[in-house]
Amino acid sequence: MVYKGIGVDFVKQYNGSKALAKHQIDSYNEFVTKGLQELIDDIGSIFVELPTGEQIEIKFGRVSISEPTIIEADGSVRSILPSEARLRNLTYSSPIYIEMTPVFEGVEHNTEIIELGELPVMVGSVLCPLSKMTPEERIKHGEDPYDMGGYFIIKGTERVMVLSEEVASNKVIYLREDDNVIARLNSERSGYVQRHVIDKDKYGLYQIKFSNILDKAVPLIALLKLLGFESDEELINFINPSEDEMELLLINMYASEAVTKEEALELMARKMKIRQKEDLDERIMPVLDKYLLAHIGNTPDVRMEKAKFLAKIMHNLIKIDLGKVQPDDLDHYYNKRVRSSEYLLSQIVRNIIIGRWGLIARLQYNYQKMMKRGRKLLKLQSVVVSDVFTNQIMRSMATGNWIGERTGIVQRLERTNFIRFMSHLRSVVSPLSSSQEHFEARELHPTKFGRICAVRTPEGQNIGLRNYLGIGAEISTNSDDGEVKKIINVLASSNIDFNKDAVDKVLGVKV
Repeated sequence: MVYKGIGVDFVKQYNGSKALAKHQIDSYNEFVTKGLQELIDDIGSIFVELPTGEQIEIKFGRVSISEPTIIEADGSVRSILPSEARLRNLTYSSPIYIEMTPVFEGVEHNTEIIELGELPVMVGSVLCPLSKMTPEERIKHGEDPYDMGGYFIIKGTERVMVLSEEVASNKVIYLREDDNVIARLNSERSGYVQRHVIDKDKYGLYQIKFSNILDKAVPLIALLKLLGFESDEELINFINPSEDEMELLLINMYASEAVTKEEALELMARKMKIRQKEDLDERIMPVLDKYLLAHIGNTPDVRMEKAKFLAKIMHNLIKIDLGKVQPDDLDHYYNKRVRSSEYLLSQIVRNIIIGRWGLIARLQYNYQKMMKRGRKLLKLQSVVVSDVFTNQIMRSMATGNWIGERTGIVQRLERTNFIRFMSHLRSVVSPLSSSQEHFEARELHPTKFGRICAVRTPEGQNIGLRNYLGIGAEISTNSDDGEVKKIINVLASSNIDFNKDAVDKVLGVKV
């Protein structure tokens, strides 16, 4: 195949046309080789309540995924290639196996390898045999030697997981709307996202809304008192406001319904509709640990860090309110992220496993039902219904309906010609509704240059909301937060000059 014009070097660098689907394949490979195991490790274990009042703990271990297979009518299992899946209207998928160890009365029993379900395999990924074949071998097996991959085959239909443009997680974005100033933050931890909004109420006092558990927004000052700022003096010393900033800060302090931690607990109890006045601390604080700023941590020892983080946000809002600092540009691409298959699959798999009607809920129900029949320890495979995982993920892949009431995440791949095929793999969709105006979001922002194609976008109501990656644009995979913190700490240390080799030696990683 001959390439001419823009992007020649990019295409040559990554083995021909496969460069155009590299972002899809790399993202999926990151999920199956690393992301899925991290998700299972984060869940760790579950506890099953027995009718007798006892508990059985089931620990999760290593996850493994085999090559794509098919179960024939006679029960035999054999490997399969994409061409056969297309011809026979099959799903190109691989079984997932996970180690489970039951712990009863403090004694660990034998570890079992359980089939969790079927995971759709992306054509051309590390799980696909085509990724290891030469063009000649592909032709021998009836495959296109120049097929770039990057899509799925669900019941014989080729389907692509389109890239989704979202506001960046774990980043505070400051906005001004008329007379109000707003701080937005999507706090993300292990695939779970909790939206936080800090703004002013009708009296001009700062308030925060961060969980559906709360009936209404909570005064920010009251939350700071709960998390660690025991006195107004301590908070003022930390913020260190100027004279004009002090006025707005004092207004919030004096108008607050909660001056002490006890009053703040009572206020939170009303917001959470807790009628019992006993043990408020044990009822409320775990909720704050779990849902408030989860990306900072979810243990009691990071409460003061959360308090300082919120205090800095409040100080920045005051500066914006006074016109000292300009608000952020929400359409700046620095404030956005393009989500690919790794992120989207992590969301749906996590929801299937630990969701309300997910795999763990079914496992607990089946275990309790069998316990009532007098059997204490069972074979785990007999209570793990693998069809639950398979049916739910295949339904989402077939319909495109995703968690968060999003639709169109997975679409039927356009094969009209090579250009339409390539464009569909590189399409980027905004979550904004096409029925609303969103003038600024539809405009071509300067920061999209080199990342998003400045020309290709559909006419009509989707204009500017459906875009396409530039011909040479790439999408980076996730970085390890721990390693990033190490690098920042080393570079921030005094008397250390930045030297690439020195940093590599200290960290044991490549910068």
